[in-house]
Amino acid sequence: MQFLMILSDPEIARYICRDKGVTPMVDLERLGKAERQGHLGTWKSQQDIEDVSRIRGVVGDAELLVRIDPLHDGTKAQLDEVIARGADAVMLPMFHDIDTLARFLDLLGDRAEPVPLFETARSVAALPDMVEQLGLRRLHIGLNDLHLDLGDVFLFEPLANGYLEEPCAALRNAGVRFGIGGLARAREGIVSPEFLLGEHVRLGSTAAILSQTFHRNPENLAELKKSIDFPDEMARLRAIYLRFLAMDAEGLEHNRVATRDRVFDVAQLIRARKGDES
Repeated sequence: MQFLMILSDPEIARYICRDKGVTPMVDLERLGKAERQGHLGTWKSQQDIEDVSRIRGVVGDAELLVRIDPLHDGTKAQLDEVIARGADAVMLPMFHDIDTLARFLDLLGDRAEPVPLFETARSVAALPDMVEQLGLRRLHIGLNDLHLDLGDVFLFEPLANGYLEEPCAALRNAGVRFGIGGLARAREGIVSPEFLLGEHVRLGSTAAILSQTFHRNPENLAELKKSIDFPDEMARLRAIYLRFLAMDAEGLEHNRVATRDRVFDVAQLIRARKGDES
C-alpha cells in the first residue's frame, strides 16, 4: 500500500520520505477548485511551482508526484516546468472525456508517469474504455469532487453504494494500479481506516492520500512531530491493511456491509440536518 502526502515544507518531506511507502506530493491545482469545493473543509492548495524544486531537492530517489491544473491553454507550459523541476509523475484532475485525457497524455509524452485523477461521473463511467483505449497503467479515484458531481452529501457514498464496483473490477482485470480517496489516522475520521482499508483490499486499491485529518496541516517539522508520531501512525495503518489483506472473502464482505451501514448512517444524518436548515 502506497500513501501519498501533500506537503510543501522540505524538512517534512525529507522526514516522511524515510518511509519508502510514502510518496511526497505537490499540489498545484487551483483552477476551479475553490468554486467546486469552497463550501467544504477540503484541502485547497496554497503551493506554487517553486515547491516542486524545493521538495525535489530533499527527497532523494523517492518518486515526486505533482498534481497540475485541469487541462487548459497553459497545460503544456505547466507540464514543461514541473518536469524540468523534477516531477516523476503528474496527476491530471477534473477531466470528463477520453479526448481530454488523450490530449494530456500527448502533451506529457514519456517524460513522466501519468496518474489521471478520475473524479467526475463521466470519467468514471468511461473508465474501462479509457483504460483499454489509452493503455493506462496507473490512476487515482478522487471522492471529494466525485461525490459532489453525483449529488451525494457524503464523500464516501460512491465507495459504499456500489458505484465503484464495476470500474474497480475493470482495473483489476486490466492489471492497472490504482488508489481511492484519502485516509485519516487509525481510529479517527468519520469513517475510520478500520473500515476503509478493508474496502481498499476488497476492491484492489493499493494507494490512498494521507488526509488533513491525518497530518493536521503542520507548518514545519516540529509541529508535525508534536502532532503525530509519524512512524507509529504509519505502522498502525499498515497493520490494519495487512490484517485485511490476510482476510478471506467472507470477512471482507462483512466489512463491506459494516462500511456501507456506517456511511449510510452518516449520510442520513447529513441529509436530515440539511432538511432542518432549509
